[in-house]
Amino acid sequence: MTESNSGRTIQKANLAETADQLRQGRTSLGAELTQRQSALAAVDPEIQAFVPESSRWDRIERRATELETEYPDPRSRPPLFGVPVGVKDIFHVDGLDTRAGSDLPPEQLTGEEGSVIERLTQAGAVTLGKTVTAEFAYFEPGPTRNPHNTAHTPGGSSSGSAAAVAAGLCPAAVGTQTIGSISRPAAFCGVFGVKPSYGRVPTDGLIHVSPSLDQVGYFTQDIEGAQLLAAVLCDEWQSIPTPRQKPKLGVPDGAYLQQATETGRRAFESSVEQFAEAGYEIERIDIFEDIGAINERHETLMAAEMAIAHESWYAEFPDHYADATAELIERGQRITASEIAWGREGRTDLRDALHATMDEYGIEIWISPAAPGPAPDGIDDTGDPVMNLPWTHAGVPTISIPAGTVENGLPVGIQCAARFGADEELLAWADELTTAI
Repeated sequence: MTESNSGRTIQKANLAETADQLRQGRTSLGAELTQRQSALAAVDPEIQAFVPESSRWDRIERRATELETEYPDPRSRPPLFGVPVGVKDIFHVDGLDTRAGSDLPPEQLTGEEGSVIERLTQAGAVTLGKTVTAEFAYFEPGPTRNPHNTAHTPGGSSSGSAAAVAAGLCPAAVGTQTIGSISRPAAFCGVFGVKPSYGRVPTDGLIHVSPSLDQVGYFTQDIEGAQLLAAVLCDEWQSIPTPRQKPKLGVPDGAYLQQATETGRRAFESSVEQFAEAGYEIERIDIFEDIGAINERHETLMAAEMAIAHESWYAEFPDHYADATAELIERGQRITASEIAWGREGRTDLRDALHATMDEYGIEIWISPAAPGPAPDGIDDTGDPVMNLPWTHAGVPTISIPAGTVENGLPVGIQCAARFGADEELLAWADELTTAI
């Protein structure tokens, strides 16, 4: 076992607290950004969460001046006034290159800034920089390391965003999930990872893997911050009180759960016991008896749409792609239109089946491991997203909540999923669920 170095690479960065301090003027914007600059200089050379940027602090200083000029009165400040946010490097941001973790010429990857960045800007956030992604948000990893132990992966493909928040380099960062790229790195890095319902956050202004599956999400160190950011990013967000009655929890037993490692299952069952001791009613159901078919359907659809998205780039620059990405694109080129239609129809079929089971058993939240186990050793493999796949395929909202550590000191997480569109209820319940474990 390698020695943990979390004392050097992890700092507190509570989003709700940071936002409140900046809005009220109890922390000056200059002091906040100076602190982030010092943290990046001290820590990021070791974990490499951010894409290098030569003029980062000049750009940020200009943004800070704009904010201070526009909002001199704390009473008028927007919810994320001055909050530094990391942005996964598949989103287009005005003034910054988009490289998407690839070797393609950056001039090939230009595009217009989308709704997510516009909403962050309107809310007063400061883009701290682009965060490292696996190549084109697939499996070929970047250089980022896990802040809890730099000998281990932070997960992918939103590796830089998860690691940056875990290390305290910024209190929030956005990412995307096509299979498990929010939930898995959140678990590996010991932070909250929120993936709203499919379509609840716009996906314009990013380089897609699979438009039918891509979902925008984000990372925070605190559940209050996760709720704050949801109100900024999600369409038509409604603030609701925490429900008084505990939700009934469902455990997806059987073949799905067997995909986790022995260490992962043991940690998960410990959390299930903690929920039971806290008074939650739990029902175990084998809801994914056909998990192999679900996995295949999802991966087929993803490959086909990846091939479509990269058709012109791959034709011109095939040698610039990593082997794993090239294999996915070439597999996608062989997939038929009927197979694509089958994959797309399967998303709503699975969602309807989940809802029907929830109705039958009175289940309001599904709980499962957020990853097969803790982060694997090394940074050449971002880990297996198999525990996240069916929830992503169905497009239901999920949140990965930290669930302690295992024997080697690395974090694990619990993945909580709710009905499609029940994002507000999920985040309201997540507060108490977090307390329970």
